[in-house]
Amino acid sequence: MSSKLFISLILILISLAACQTKEVTIQCTIETELGAIALEIFPEKAPITVENFLNYVDKHAYDGCNFFRVCTPENEKERHIKIEVIQGGDLPETLRLAPIPLESTRQTGIKHTNGTISMARDTPNSAQCDFFICIGKQPELDFGGKRNPDGQGFAAFGRVTKGMYVVKAIQKGQEKDQLLLKPVSIHTIRKTD
Repeated sequence: MSSKLFISLILILISLAACQTKEVTIQCTIETELGAIALEIFPEKAPITVENFLNYVDKHAYDGCNFFRVCTPENEKERHIKIEVIQGGDLPETLRLAPIPLESTRQTGIKHTNGTISMARDTPNSAQCDFFICIGKQPELDFGGKRNPDGQGFAAFGRVTKGMYVVKAIQKGQEKDQLLLKPVSIHTIRKTD
């Protein structure tokens, strides 16, 4: 076998291997009154959480809702376990779907780092439509973290790819008890593939 043919075969095999290991992602854009936030979400790693989020997106349920809550160093200073996030998805009860099972970071491997999008919840298996975006690393939101007393963490399912400046601008809004005095309108959330 000639060296050119051998090299060509090796390159083809490498290309095929790369295609087989490429992770499937879905792109979405959150259009807000302060600008756009581009997302990449991971249906293979967090299938239940992604399906839930996309059910709301496909029904245009998030259109007209808000980013309404912000956690900042200032408003978290009295808490033992501090976080920095913005929270959105304040849908009325009539638009909320049934709660979903918790896909923890131990299951998915998606950690709460800068720009991670995750589902808000109270107890395990109670997430519905509210979501949050992390500002900086937030390991206390991962499985075993202490932000939620049950230690199960939250269901991360994607990350911001563009628009963290919008996330930070939302976090800087005036608030009282972590609720924005003027919530930031989410015009739309759409898949952009």
